[in-house]
Amino acid sequence: MKILVAVKRVVDYAVKVRVRPDRTGVDTASVKMSMNPFCEIAVEEALRLREAGAASEVVAATVGPAQAADTLALQENPGLLILGKQAIDDDCNQTGQMLAALLNWPQGTFASKVIIDKDKQRATVEREVDGGTETICLDLPAVITTDLRLNQPRYATLPNIMKAKSKVIKKVTPADLNVDVRSDMEVLRVDEPPKRKAGVILSSVDELLDKLKNEARVL
Repeated sequence: MKILVAVKRVVDYAVKVRVRPDRTGVDTASVKMSMNPFCEIAVEEALRLREAGAASEVVAATVGPAQAADTLALQENPGLLILGKQAIDDDCNQTGQMLAALLNWPQGTFASKVIIDKDKQRATVEREVDGGTETICLDLPAVITTDLRLNQPRYATLPNIMKAKSKVIKKVTPADLNVDVRSDMEVLRVDEPPKRKAGVILSSVDELLDKLKNEARVL
């Protein structure tokens, strides 16, 4: 069984996101980019399943410019790069269309535990819902998305990162998948969130209640 992991290249979590001077979007020029933390969890689970013998191969796929291949190179597995623009996240759902062109399988979302039965070609997925925990069974192949509780991702060592850079990455275009990447949404303006006011230390519960009632007006 082969596992395809969809990963996303995003601005690194340690970088302060800034709006471009023309306010048309977020400035990503010369900014460190990394794999989305949830995608790291998905890759880790795929590697664990391969190491346990439940899968024979792990393939990571991402949508982005040629530089996005660096994200795939952090994993010692074959990669698939769909060449597109920096981010395709508007209301057209183009990323979803591209994945749909590759996949047409049942799905289990927000998985906190995944068990693969290789012989029966079925997956058991535990997921947290509003009423508690839900367990679903899926025929394989299937699409499974991750929750933070699923695992703790490992960190690649420098030798493995260097070795991974020489792996083969297959490249396709949105046109190859018959997906139109033109946007129906016009960005009028992008602004940074307003800065929060400094907090204050109150001396009593009565003072707190007074501020909540008369200043915040939430009581």
